[in-house]
Amino acid sequence: MAASQDLYDTPGDRLDAFVRHSLQPHGDWKDEVKDAWQRIEQFLRDQCFHDELILDQEVRVLKMVKGGSTGKGTTLNYSSDLDLVLFLSCFSSFQDQAQLRGVIISFIEQKLIHCSRSLAYNISVAQHRKRTGTPRSLSLQVQSRKKSRDIRVDLLPAFDALGPFCPDSKPVPKIYEDLIISSGCPGEFSPSFTELQRHFVKSCPPKLKSLLQLIKHWYLQHLKCKYRRVALPSKYALELLTIYAWEMGTNKSENFDMDEGLVAVMELLRDYKDICIYWTKYYDFQNDVVKNLIKQQLKECRPIILDPADPTNNLGRQKRWDVVAQEAVYCLRQACCTTVDPLEGWHVQRAKDILVTVKQTGEEAWILSVNPYSPIWKMKAEIKRKFGFIGQQRLSFQEPGGERQLLSSRLTLADYGIFSKVNIRVIETIPPEIQVFVKDSSGQSKPYAIDPNDSIRDLKGKIEEAGGPCVENQILKFHGRKLWNHRSLADLQIKDCDTIMLIKKSQDYGDYARTSNLYWEPVVWLPMM
Repeated sequence: MAASQDLYDTPGDRLDAFVRHSLQPHGDWKDEVKDAWQRIEQFLRDQCFHDELILDQEVRVLKMVKGGSTGKGTTLNYSSDLDLVLFLSCFSSFQDQAQLRGVIISFIEQKLIHCSRSLAYNISVAQHRKRTGTPRSLSLQVQSRKKSRDIRVDLLPAFDALGPFCPDSKPVPKIYEDLIISSGCPGEFSPSFTELQRHFVKSCPPKLKSLLQLIKHWYLQHLKCKYRRVALPSKYALELLTIYAWEMGTNKSENFDMDEGLVAVMELLRDYKDICIYWTKYYDFQNDVVKNLIKQQLKECRPIILDPADPTNNLGRQKRWDVVAQEAVYCLRQACCTTVDPLEGWHVQRAKDILVTVKQTGEEAWILSVNPYSPIWKMKAEIKRKFGFIGQQRLSFQEPGGERQLLSSRLTLADYGIFSKVNIRVIETIPPEIQVFVKDSSGQSKPYAIDPNDSIRDLKGKIEEAGGPCVENQILKFHGRKLWNHRSLADLQIKDCDTIMLIKKSQDYGDYARTSNLYWEPVVWLPMM
């Protein structure tokens, strides 16, 4: 049963009352859902695996966690998403979960069919499968006692990766390393992190939960009903988008106008191509394995909405956000949104500011906060004020394993796929100076400003001054050819932003030469211009 009054006909200043009277669950409905949960929980604990062997082993229920809207506290009065995550002793790793999950689901299905009378409900059962055909969950349609409407329960067997749950502490990074190394499909093992997902939403203030219910109602009544056969993003994706809008738009205030929140979320959905959202509440950039995965995820096509509990799960991937945006634009023209003054509404960036560490040889590193969609020339203006440059300012950055890149003033950090903290090197060039990159055996490169008419010996001196090897211990190569000290960069056809290899003499050079098949390379003179 849907809400009696349509959302689109409700004036913005009446949305609080709309949520309170039409969307928030009544006591009898909450009792129905609670009773269904208790009966199924008791069956799984006491009956399902009792005196049974599955693949020659006993199976114990370690714990059961209530997920979905019921677990998060965002249930609607006419709809309930009840996820029951079942942590079992037979799963000792993510690989076990992937291999044994199908067997466990089929076993539970047969038990439910056999013992359905003991639940005193009419139950229909269906398996939800991956594209490979392996079932991932068991969906139950449980008839409530009053037979008014069915309660859907999704049963998800999972590996207990977190162990005893402590909501105020981060999981140890090893858990996420194991998750990443398991090489499952993106988000395949998200049920193992249900407690984190639930706590992330459940800990929101009451007014924000009301906004979440309003967005969920819009999703079900005005989006899903219209696009039944379309691959829409999940309700969880819209929950995270709403939480982000609230954090950025109100600075986490517990008091706000509901219509301003609705407008802010609809505007984000309208501009979905710019969205890049992630949190560091449960995982961050400190661990190299996790950091590399996050950075890889942040380079994907937007929208990017990373699950705060599972870094493998980008909830923006491969969904029809275009139809969501189309409906959001329509919503913004309705009575529920037109009461908001554009000058007083929430101003929500499409991505969080990035901490940029600016490094200049011989100077202390400087950190500034940059909007990833702001033109780089604005960042250059701040850097100029800090360092007092009078010449041309050149900014560059390097991804691990990649080449150093020059940042164009006309572009943004987002254009380079930079959405997390980054180190940027700055140099000042005064004509006729050019910038060259010098790359060492570790793959790291640094920029240097130098006159094209200066010699290779002059460049080596700059490298030494910047903390590199002394001049006598340097070997420089360009396009595989050794560069001699007396030659100038112009003679050797070295141009702006070219990369020169730096090899340290002695043992380092021997190792480099052998691995690069250059040990017996003859010296070749480059032609004069």
